[in-house]
Amino acid sequence: MPEQPPYLRIADELRRRVAEHVWTPGDRLPSRAQIAQECGVGDNVVRRAQELLISQGVLEGRAGSGTYVAEPRKRVRVVRSAAREQPQSSPFRADMKAVGRQGDWESRTDAKVPAPAEVATRLGVAEGDLCVRTAYEFLADGKPVQLSTSWEPYELTGGTLVVLPEGGPHAGAGVVNRMAAIGISVSHAVEQPEPRQATAEEASLLGIQKAALVTHIRRTYYSEEGQPVETADIVVPAALCEIVYEVPISR
Repeated sequence: MPEQPPYLRIADELRRRVAEHVWTPGDRLPSRAQIAQECGVGDNVVRRAQELLISQGVLEGRAGSGTYVAEPRKRVRVVRSAAREQPQSSPFRADMKAVGRQGDWESRTDAKVPAPAEVATRLGVAEGDLCVRTAYEFLADGKPVQLSTSWEPYELTGGTLVVLPEGGPHAGAGVVNRMAAIGISVSHAVEQPEPRQATAEEASLLGIQKAALVTHIRRTYYSEEGQPVETADIVVPAALCEIVYEVPISR
């Protein structure tokens, strides 16, 4: 049997100390140099071991401060329902408030991005047509629990006050409310969830183990005329979130 790489051996040792409560949540670990000297390895081996445990949620790094034992992360409930769109509120924030947590998000928007083939098909536009792309990181008590990448046809919103989803007077209002502001009535959304493994980038952003199970939701909003107005790829980690679908019943 091949010998275990040194960084995995050190990761197992650090994980053991956490499991046996030698170090408890919130404790600051000794310096890398101290651990390296104690375990008879180089600093880089300890660094790789810590990076692995950070990606698995066992440890957390704090810039300028060091490495700490991570607090246990409880699963949060994520409710999926177009009926939850509200004029002055975010469904995500409402969900987090209901379980006593602070909901927030960070975003980055790139305007006039050529649509990849799959996105173009979902939006009913030609491949390469310009879109507004926004990447979101949703946070519960400051820790990431969901990712989303949204695409909107630039031809639809270009030159209007809602062209930037997180900018202008309608910033953060959500797709339904922003489209209503420019006279487009959104009638429904279609979601296609499927399980898969997290990519390396997703795992790093979410603080989960590489290849951990996530639910990938392909969501598309449609106007009353059946025109796609936005499509998004939503990534929800199974270990951190419970997905609940809320189905309104017409009477």
